Amino acid sequence: MTPPADEHTIRTPEAEHAPPHHHPLDSVLRSEVLPHIWCPGCGIGVALGAFLQGLDRAGIPIDKRVIVGGIGCSSRVVYYARADAYHTTHGRAIPFATGIKLANPALHVTVFAGDGDTFAIGGNHFIHAARRNMDLLVVCINNFNYGMTGGQSGPTTPHDAKTTTTPSGNFEFPFNLPQLAAAVGAVYVARWTTLDVRRLRDCFTEAAGKQGFRFVEVLAPCPVSFGKNNDIGSGLDEMDYYRGLEHVWGAPGEHPNRIEVRETGDLSGTDISLHRPIIVGKFVDRARPTFLDNYKAAAAAAKGKQR
Repeated sequence: MTPPADEHTIRTPEAEHAPPHHHPLDSVLRSEVLPHIWCPGCGIGVALGAFLQGLDRAGIPIDKRVIVGGIGCSSRVVYYARADAYHTTHGRAIPFATGIKLANPALHVTVFAGDGDTFAIGGNHFIHAARRNMDLLVVCINNFNYGMTGGQSGPTTPHDAKTTTTPSGNFEFPFNLPQLAAAVGAVYVARWTTLDVRRLRDCFTEAAGKQGFRFVEVLAPCPVSFGKNNDIGSGLDEMDYYRGLEHVWGAPGEHPNRIEVRETGDLSGTDISLHRPIIVGKFVDRARPTFLDNYKAAAAAAKGKQR
C-alpha cells in the first residue's frame, strides 16, 4: 500500500498508484539516467527538486515544460528533469530559450544555468532579454565559482574570496545579481538559498505563474571548490553558514550577525561579501507588457496602416 502523500509530494496519477519504493518525484525525473554527477554536498539537486515541485504546484503540464541549460554543473539538470530540454553552448542558453518561446509561445520555458554561464559569457544575453521582457524564467545557481572546471573565480565571486585563480583573495568586485536584474527590467526578482527549500519551492510556484522576464537566484553550496578554498567546510557546513548570515528582505533580524533591511526598493544592500549578512527574499514583483505583447501590438498597428 502506498503511504499517503504529504504536502510536499507531487500528486500525479503515476505517483498515486506507484509501489511503496517509488520516489515522489519519479514522475518528473528521468530516473533511468540517475545517479547524477553532482558532488556530495552540492546544492543543485535541492534546487532542482524545489523547482519541479514549484512547477507542479503552478499547474504547468509536463508536456508544456521546456528547460534550457548551457555548460556547467547547474545546466546538467536538463538530463534529469522529465521535460523537453536543450543542452546548449556556453553562455547561449537565453538566446536558445528565446527562440523556443517565440516559435511556440504556449510553452513554459525555463533557463537553468550557473553564475558564470549566465553572467560572464552570457551576461549580454541576460540584460537584453530582461530589457525586452522576454517571457522566460531564468534560474541562476550561484555557487560563487566555476565549480565544474576547477573552482576558478567568476562574476559573482565575493571580494577577497579565495579560488584556484585567486589564491590570495579575489581583488575584483562581484555582480549584485538582484540589483542587476531589477535594473535591466525583470518583472520578478528573488533570491533564496538551498537551506530555504520550501520558500524556494513557493518562489518557483509564484514565478511560474507570472508572465515576463523572471529571475531567481539560488545560493548553493560548492563544498569541493568554493567551500574548501574558503574554509567553510562541507555542504552542511555551508548550509549552517547560510543559516547564521541570511536575513529575509524587509523583516527585522534578531541574530547578532543579521541586519534589518527596509523595503525601500534600493537593492544596493543585497550584495554578497564573505561572512557578512546575506539578504534573501522576493525583491521585485511587477507587471510590464512582454516582448510578444509589444510585438503583436506593433504588427497589428502596421497591418492597420497598410489598409
